[in-house]
Amino acid sequence: MIGLVLRRLAQAVPTLLLVVAASFFLMRLAPGGPFDLERPLAPAAMENLRRVYGLDQPLLVQFGRYLGALARGDLGPSFSFRDLTVADLLARGLPVSLTLGALALLLALGLGIGLGCLAALRQGGATDRAVTLLAGLSLSLPSFVVAPLLQIAFGLTLRWLPLGGWGGGAPSHLVLPVITLALPQIGAVARLTRASLAEALRAQPVRTMRSLGLPPARVLRHALRGALLPVIALAGPLATGLLTGSVVVETVFGLPGIGRYFVEGALNRDYTLVMGTVLLVGVFVVVLNLAADLAAAWADPRLRGRA
Repeated sequence: MIGLVLRRLAQAVPTLLLVVAASFFLMRLAPGGPFDLERPLAPAAMENLRRVYGLDQPLLVQFGRYLGALARGDLGPSFSFRDLTVADLLARGLPVSLTLGALALLLALGLGIGLGCLAALRQGGATDRAVTLLAGLSLSLPSFVVAPLLQIAFGLTLRWLPLGGWGGGAPSHLVLPVITLALPQIGAVARLTRASLAEALRAQPVRTMRSLGLPPARVLRHALRGALLPVIALAGPLATGLLTGSVVVETVFGLPGIGRYFVEGALNRDYTLVMGTVLLVGVFVVVLNLAADLAAAWADPRLRGRA
């Protein structure tokens, strides 16, 4: 397990460097700049701003300086939020996105695995068909459709929950965005669990355990250990997408998460803000995929030498 961790961390460093380099040069190639306004600045003022932020230097020099600052843990100043650094903005948005993502992940895994097990244990029956139908519907409805529907139903019509806003993280403000984030993932986890567990229940070892008269709960636990391996593998990218925030959900519900900052940074050509967000997402991808691999290797020791 220690060897697996060391190998993955060694692979992560060049991967993150490539991500940083690609996003750096792609942002610079995009038309426009961070100081292009509706009313253009005077040429002298524009030149001073470019010199202050180092944008008058050749691209390779700018990239070298950015890597040097990054090595010191400095993500740089924000071009559009002039009084704040990128680290300040990410420190503000990250707790919001992490809270929403963690709750949505728990809901998706809990309900998805439960529904998938229920469908697998009743293959071909009404329960199986109902779960399959609901999973398909949840996957087919995009977030920008689900979010307004939930707002209309529970915010405007029933007036049970607020339409949006963070509200200091109050539970009433979290319900609708968490459900919106988790809904398609519940369907994905339920379908994967159902297919994997159904196959495991048909395997020879499980049939042998049943023929020996072992308790159904013990047989199910044995089948689940192998059946959940694909779900564990899915949990890494699933957690990355949820924990780093959803642009649509944060925008519709007016939540100050990192997804919303990423969109504002891209629209305003805020190079450092976009770079900081991309790097943060890259780190989450590496860490969460590593966690998923470790969980899979713990569940099945045969995978430890392959990872």
